[in-house]
Amino acid sequence: MAPTPVRIRKHEAVPQTGSYEVCFADGRASVYFYWDDMPGRRLAPNLLTGAEALEQAPALARAELARYRKTKRPKAGGGPSRIRSGLTIALC
Repeated sequence: MAPTPVRIRKHEAVPQTGSYEVCFADGRASVYFYWDDMPGRRLAPNLLTGAEALEQAPALARAELARYRKTKRPKAGGGPSRIRSGLTIALC
């Protein structure tokens, strides 16, 4: 079985702050969505709220998964593809 082409991992070492990592099986660099739900700590302009990060990370993963499926050629013989549908969210 082939690995899932796109995966989302949640990192939360400190309560109410962390990141979502969108991982790619093809070896590309991961994309991180950093978030913090404490407004006083959210000083960096690239920090999102937890809800915003949870919305943006799966949106990127879905778009990349759709792009992967579009470029994936069917096998000779015309059989169904063995690509798993959906996204994997791993809570670490």
